[in-house]
Order: sequence, then C-alpha cells, then structure tokens
Amino acid sequence: MIDPKHYHAPPGLLKDRVILVTGAGAGIGRALSRACAAHGATVLLLGRTISKLEKVYDEILQDGHPQPAICPMDLGVAQGPAYDELTEKIDQEYGRLDGLVHNASLLGDRTPIEQYDIGKWQTVMHVNVNAPFILTRVCLPLLKRAKDASIVFTSSGVGRTGRAYWGAYAVSKFATEGLSQVLADELSDTTIRANVINPGKTRTNMRLQAYPAEDRSTLAQPEDVVAPYLYLLGPDSKDVNGESIDCQ
Repeated sequence: MIDPKHYHAPPGLLKDRVILVTGAGAGIGRALSRACAAHGATVLLLGRTISKLEKVYDEILQDGHPQPAICPMDLGVAQGPAYDELTEKIDQEYGRLDGLVHNASLLGDRTPIEQYDIGKWQTVMHVNVNAPFILTRVCLPLLKRAKDASIVFTSSGVGRTGRAYWGAYAVSKFATEGLSQVLADELSDTTIRANVINPGKTRTNMRLQAYPAEDRSTLAQPEDVVAPYLYLLGPDSKDVNGESIDCQ
C-alpha cells in the first residue's frame, strides 16, 4: 500500500488533468498549484486577491508548465451567480473537472465559546463549510465527466479532537470531515472519490496567526506537505475513498 506522506509523484502524474484549487494565492494553495502544474495539470487558481493569483500564474508560466487560469472569487461573499459563472467558464473552456481541492479557510478568533463573536462565527462557518459544500455541489456535473475525479478537503488536528479556544475553526473542520465522509459514501459507486487531508504544522500565515510566538524554523514548508495531495489527485489513488490522511 502506498504511504501518501512519502509518495513520489512521477513527472507526468497529472498530465492533461484540470484541477481547481481554492486559496491558491498563498501558502499550501500556492505550493500545491505549482506542484500540480509541474506534474502536468492545468490549474484553475481560485482566490480573492487577484494580485496573489497573478503572481502564482506567472510563476507557473515561468517554470514552463501548462497555462493556468485565474478564477477570482471571495468565498465569504460569493452568491449563486458567481458560482454559476465559474462552472460555466470551466465547462466552456475544458468540458470537465478532474480535481477539486478545498484549501481556502479562515482561522477566526482564538477565544472561548462564551465570548465568541457571533458574526465572526458565521463567517468562519460559511467560508470553511458552506462554501466548500456549494462549490462541490455545482462542480459535481463537471467532475462526473472525468475518467477518475478527486475531491480533496483540507482539515486539521482540531477537526478530529476538539481543543479549547479553537472555536469556529475547530467546529468547521469537524464539519469538513463529516462532509467528506457523507460525500464519499454517496459517490462510492461512481468514478469520483472524496478524501480529507490534515496538513499538520506548516509555515503559513494562518499558522502564524494561531501561534505568533512559535519558532517558525521548526515548521514544515508548504512545499513539504504537497505529496499526499498529489497522490489523491492522481490515478494512483483511484480506489482511495473516504479516507482522512495526515501529511506529517
């Protein structure tokens, strides 16, 4: 059995695949987008900050990889028409979707439930849970057209064991695990698979928000945790469904 943590992706693993990555402008999303492109994929870069997406776009082209596409969307405020426009463009340009990676998340407040701001709670739950549900739902017809399609959700250690002061973020990641499991069971007789990844301690801006005093030199770089994502997005994992995988 392949160990996703030590997976060595062959050069053409994702050749001719169309993969949508949310939160593609920075951190793990940026590293994964570049890695997918390096392995042959056409990457659809979704995020809310166009300048960051443009930078990743340029990096991919400068490396000589397939031309990506920029998909500006603020998951915190996007409504139905924005999702319809996205899927229509994907349909027109590519006719299918081979991979969907839910990477974008909000940390929210690190505070007791008793003091948690209600508006902030709703925002975190929307971006971390509702938006991935909506995006998955509208993309399923495109995913069904792929020979073997993969949906990858991003979770956290606090999405498996609750911890004080992690509030909406922890609860949203429990929901992420549940959404993936329900979806995996519903899709078990199809060519689409759904799995969850826990990246672990990684040197990202979100990690810095959560642990501002932490020694960042001890943390894995985003590029160090992409192997399990590549495994789940490629054909080697076509029989893997309903799993929750640790990167570290």
